[in-house]
Amino acid sequence: MTTSCLTIALPSKGRLMEQAEGLFERAGYKIERAGAARGYRGIVTGIKDMEVAFLSSSEIAQALKDGTIDLGVTGEDLLREKIGDVDSILDITMRLGFGPADVVVAVPECWLDVATMSDLDEVSVAYYATHARRLRVATKYVGLTRRFFASMGVTGYRIVESLGATEGAPAAGTAEVIVDITTTGSTLKANQLKILDDGVILKSEAVLACSKALAGQPRIVDLRDRLESVL
Repeated sequence: MTTSCLTIALPSKGRLMEQAEGLFERAGYKIERAGAARGYRGIVTGIKDMEVAFLSSSEIAQALKDGTIDLGVTGEDLLREKIGDVDSILDITMRLGFGPADVVVAVPECWLDVATMSDLDEVSVAYYATHARRLRVATKYVGLTRRFFASMGVTGYRIVESLGATEGAPAAGTAEVIVDITTTGSTLKANQLKILDDGVILKSEAVLACSKALAGQPRIVDLRDRLESVL
Protein backbone atom coordinates (compact mmCIF):
# COMPACT_ATOMS: atom_id res chain seq x y z
CA MET A 1 0.00 0.00 0.00
CA THR A 2 1.40 3.37 -0.99
CA THR A 3 0.44 6.91 -0.10
CA SER A 4 0.04 7.94 -3.75
CA CYS A 5 -2.32 5.19 -4.88
CA LEU A 6 -5.33 4.12 -2.81
CA THR A 7 -6.78 0.62 -2.97
CA ILE A 8 -10.51 0.12 -2.55
CA ALA A 9 -11.93 -3.38 -2.21
CA LEU A 10 -15.33 -4.22 -3.66
CA PRO A 11 -17.28 -7.49 -3.39
CA SER A 12 -16.16 -9.84 -6.13
CA LYS A 13 -19.52 -11.45 -6.88
CA GLY A 14 -23.19 -11.67 -6.07
CA ARG A 15 -25.82 -9.14 -5.16
CA LEU A 16 -23.48 -6.97 -3.11
CA MET A 17 -21.13 -6.61 -6.08
CA GLU A 18 -24.00 -5.59 -8.36
CA GLN A 19 -25.37 -3.08 -5.87
CA ALA A 20 -21.96 -1.58 -5.09
CA GLU A 21 -21.04 -1.16 -8.75
CA GLY A 22 -24.50 0.27 -9.48
CA LEU A 23 -24.08 2.86 -6.72
CA PHE A 24 -20.67 3.90 -8.02
CA GLU A 25 -22.01 4.23 -11.57
CA ARG A 26 -24.92 6.41 -10.42
CA ALA A 27 -22.34 8.67 -8.78
CA GLY A 28 -20.46 8.99 -12.05
CA TYR A 29 -17.77 6.41 -11.45
CA LYS A 30 -17.17 3.36 -13.61
CA ILE A 31 -15.58 0.22 -12.25
CA GLU A 32 -13.30 -1.36 -14.85
CA ARG A 33 -11.75 -4.76 -14.33
CA ALA A 34 -8.22 -5.33 -15.54
CA GLY A 35 -7.76 -8.14 -18.04
CA ALA A 36 -10.59 -10.67 -18.13
CA ALA A 37 -14.13 -9.69 -17.18
CA ARG A 38 -13.75 -11.78 -14.03
CA GLY A 39 -10.33 -10.39 -13.10
CA TYR A 40 -9.62 -9.52 -9.50
CA ARG A 41 -8.01 -6.10 -10.02
CA GLY A 42 -9.33 -2.96 -11.64
CA ILE A 43 -9.63 0.81 -11.53
CA VAL A 44 -12.25 3.41 -10.65
CA THR A 45 -12.55 5.85 -13.53
CA GLY A 46 -13.16 9.33 -12.21
CA ILE A 47 -10.83 9.06 -9.22
CA LYS A 48 -7.14 9.64 -9.76
CA ASP A 49 -4.79 6.95 -8.45
CA MET A 50 -7.39 4.54 -7.07
CA GLU A 51 -7.10 0.82 -7.71
CA VAL A 52 -9.80 -1.77 -7.10
CA ALA A 53 -9.32 -5.18 -5.50
CA PHE A 54 -12.22 -7.59 -5.93
CA LEU A 55 -12.51 -9.78 -2.83
CA SER A 56 -15.19 -11.67 -0.94
CA SER A 57 -17.01 -9.62 1.69
CA SER A 58 -15.28 -11.56 4.46
CA GLU A 59 -11.87 -11.02 2.87
CA ILE A 60 -12.56 -7.29 2.64
CA ALA A 61 -13.20 -7.11 6.38
CA GLN A 62 -9.98 -9.02 7.08
CA ALA A 63 -7.96 -6.86 4.66
CA LEU A 64 -9.23 -3.68 6.33
CA LYS A 65 -8.19 -5.13 9.67
CA ASP A 66 -4.74 -6.05 8.33
CA GLY A 67 -4.29 -2.69 6.58
CA THR A 68 -3.61 -4.27 3.19
CA ILE A 69 -6.33 -2.13 1.59
CA ASP A 70 -7.23 1.51 2.25
CA LEU A 71 -11.01 1.34 2.03
CA GLY A 72 -13.68 -1.17 1.18
CA VAL A 73 -17.35 -1.99 0.82
CA THR A 74 -18.55 -4.84 3.01
CA GLY A 75 -21.16 -5.72 5.61
CA GLU A 76 -20.95 -4.01 8.98
CA ASP A 77 -21.65 -7.41 10.57
CA LEU A 78 -18.42 -8.79 9.10
CA LEU A 79 -16.40 -5.77 10.21
CA ARG A 80 -17.64 -6.02 13.77
CA GLU A 81 -17.10 -9.78 13.82
CA LYS A 82 -13.54 -9.57 12.48
CA ILE A 83 -12.52 -6.47 14.44
CA GLY A 84 -13.69 -6.25 18.03
CA ASP A 85 -12.52 -2.63 18.45
CA VAL A 86 -13.50 -1.61 14.91
CA ASP A 87 -14.37 1.99 15.84
CA SER A 88 -10.82 2.63 17.07
CA ILE A 89 -9.24 1.27 13.88
CA LEU A 90 -11.63 2.14 11.06
CA ASP A 91 -13.88 4.99 10.05
CA ILE A 92 -17.28 3.77 8.88
CA THR A 93 -17.46 6.50 6.28
CA MET A 94 -21.03 5.87 5.21
CA ARG A 95 -23.85 3.36 5.27
CA LEU A 96 -24.87 2.44 1.75
CA GLY A 97 -28.54 1.50 2.08
CA PHE A 98 -28.30 -2.06 0.73
CA GLY A 99 -27.41 -5.50 2.03
CA PRO A 100 -29.57 -5.29 5.19
CA ALA A 101 -29.19 -8.12 7.69
CA ASP A 102 -29.86 -8.35 11.42
CA VAL A 103 -27.57 -10.47 13.59
CA VAL A 104 -29.95 -12.10 16.08
CA VAL A 105 -30.24 -14.61 18.90
CA ALA A 106 -32.94 -17.20 18.18
CA VAL A 107 -34.34 -20.09 20.19
CA PRO A 108 -36.93 -22.80 19.48
CA GLU A 109 -40.52 -21.48 19.29
CA CYS A 110 -41.54 -24.21 21.75
CA TRP A 111 -39.51 -22.48 24.48
CA LEU A 112 -42.62 -20.56 25.53
CA ASP A 113 -41.10 -19.14 28.72
CA VAL A 114 -37.98 -17.81 26.98
CA ALA A 115 -38.49 -14.35 25.51
CA THR A 116 -35.42 -12.40 26.65
CA MET A 117 -31.69 -12.83 27.20
CA SER A 118 -32.37 -12.88 30.94
CA ASP A 119 -34.73 -15.83 30.41
CA LEU A 120 -32.02 -17.52 28.36
CA ASP A 121 -29.57 -17.09 31.23
CA GLU A 122 -32.02 -18.81 33.58
CA VAL A 123 -32.53 -21.63 31.10
CA SER A 124 -28.78 -22.11 30.76
CA VAL A 125 -28.49 -22.68 34.52
CA ALA A 126 -31.35 -25.21 34.51
CA TYR A 127 -29.96 -26.88 31.41
CA TYR A 128 -26.58 -27.43 33.05
CA ALA A 129 -28.23 -28.82 36.19
CA THR A 130 -30.22 -31.29 34.10
CA HIS A 131 -27.70 -32.31 31.43
CA ALA A 132 -24.34 -31.59 33.14
CA ARG A 133 -23.21 -29.61 30.11
CA ARG A 134 -23.56 -26.06 28.90
CA LEU A 135 -26.20 -24.81 26.51
CA ARG A 136 -24.85 -24.91 22.95
CA VAL A 137 -25.01 -21.84 20.70
CA ALA A 138 -24.40 -22.43 16.98
CA THR A 139 -23.00 -19.47 15.06
CA LYS A 140 -20.56 -18.16 12.49
CA TYR A 141 -20.37 -14.93 14.53
CA VAL A 142 -18.17 -16.08 17.38
CA GLY A 143 -16.80 -12.66 18.34
CA LEU A 144 -20.14 -10.83 18.18
CA THR A 145 -21.81 -13.60 20.15
CA ARG A 146 -19.26 -13.63 22.95
CA ARG A 147 -19.29 -9.86 23.33
CA PHE A 148 -23.09 -9.61 23.26
CA PHE A 149 -23.69 -12.49 25.67
CA ALA A 150 -21.13 -11.00 28.07
CA SER A 151 -22.86 -7.60 27.89
CA MET A 152 -26.17 -9.28 28.74
CA GLY A 153 -24.71 -11.30 31.62
CA VAL A 154 -25.21 -14.70 29.98
CA THR A 155 -22.33 -17.07 30.74
CA GLY A 156 -23.72 -20.61 30.88
CA TYR A 157 -23.17 -21.56 27.26
CA ARG A 158 -20.57 -22.81 24.82
CA ILE A 159 -20.18 -21.93 21.18
CA VAL A 160 -20.47 -24.49 18.40
CA GLU A 161 -18.99 -22.95 15.27
CA SER A 162 -21.39 -23.38 12.38
CA LEU A 163 -20.03 -24.44 9.01
CA GLY A 164 -23.32 -24.84 7.22
CA ALA A 165 -26.94 -23.72 7.60
CA THR A 166 -26.95 -22.40 11.17
CA GLU A 167 -30.75 -22.25 11.41
CA GLY A 168 -30.87 -26.06 11.09
CA ALA A 169 -28.68 -26.71 14.13
CA PRO A 170 -31.46 -27.06 16.76
CA ALA A 171 -33.47 -29.47 14.59
CA ALA A 172 -30.31 -31.46 13.89
CA GLY A 173 -29.55 -31.67 17.60
CA THR A 174 -26.16 -29.99 17.33
CA ALA A 175 -27.16 -26.85 19.30
CA GLU A 176 -30.05 -25.48 21.33
CA VAL A 177 -29.69 -21.80 20.39
CA ILE A 178 -28.39 -19.98 17.32
CA VAL A 179 -26.90 -16.59 16.48
CA ASP A 180 -27.33 -15.86 12.79
CA ILE A 181 -28.25 -13.18 10.27
CA THR A 182 -31.78 -12.67 9.01
CA THR A 183 -33.49 -10.21 6.70
CA THR A 184 -37.17 -11.16 6.89
CA GLY A 185 -37.19 -13.82 9.60
CA SER A 186 -38.90 -16.28 7.25
CA THR A 187 -36.07 -18.84 7.34
CA LEU A 188 -36.07 -18.78 11.14
CA LYS A 189 -39.82 -19.25 11.20
CA ALA A 190 -39.58 -22.12 8.72
CA ASN A 191 -37.22 -23.81 11.18
CA GLN A 192 -39.54 -23.16 14.15
CA LEU A 193 -37.23 -20.56 15.69
CA LYS A 194 -38.02 -17.16 17.24
CA ILE A 195 -35.87 -14.09 17.85
CA LEU A 196 -35.57 -13.05 21.50
CA ASP A 197 -37.21 -9.70 22.29
CA ASP A 198 -33.84 -8.15 23.17
CA GLY A 199 -31.84 -10.52 20.96
CA VAL A 200 -30.96 -8.23 18.05
CA ILE A 201 -27.17 -7.96 18.33
CA LEU A 202 -26.65 -5.72 15.31
CA LYS A 203 -28.74 -4.16 12.54
CA SER A 204 -26.26 -4.43 9.71
CA GLU A 205 -26.03 -3.20 6.13
CA ALA A 206 -23.30 -2.61 3.56
CA VAL A 207 -20.90 0.17 4.53
CA LEU A 208 -17.95 2.02 3.07
CA ALA A 209 -15.14 1.88 5.61
CA CYS A 210 -11.57 3.14 5.58
CA SER A 211 -8.54 3.45 7.80
CA LYS A 212 -9.01 6.21 10.40
CA ALA A 213 -5.74 7.77 9.23
CA LEU A 214 -7.23 8.27 5.76
CA ALA A 215 -10.73 9.43 6.75
CA GLY A 216 -10.05 13.06 5.77
CA GLN A 217 -8.12 12.27 2.59
CA PRO A 218 -9.54 14.46 -0.23
CA ARG A 219 -10.16 11.56 -2.62
CA ILE A 220 -12.12 9.69 0.06
CA VAL A 221 -14.11 12.77 1.09
CA ASP A 222 -14.99 13.44 -2.55
CA LEU A 223 -15.97 9.80 -3.07
CA ARG A 224 -18.20 9.87 0.00
CA ASP A 225 -19.87 13.13 -1.03
CA ARG A 226 -20.63 11.89 -4.54
CA LEU A 227 -21.96 8.55 -3.32
CA GLU A 228 -24.15 10.28 -0.73
CA SER A 229 -25.58 12.53 -3.43
CA VAL A 230 -27.16 9.56 -5.21
CA LEU A 231 -28.39 7.58 -2.22
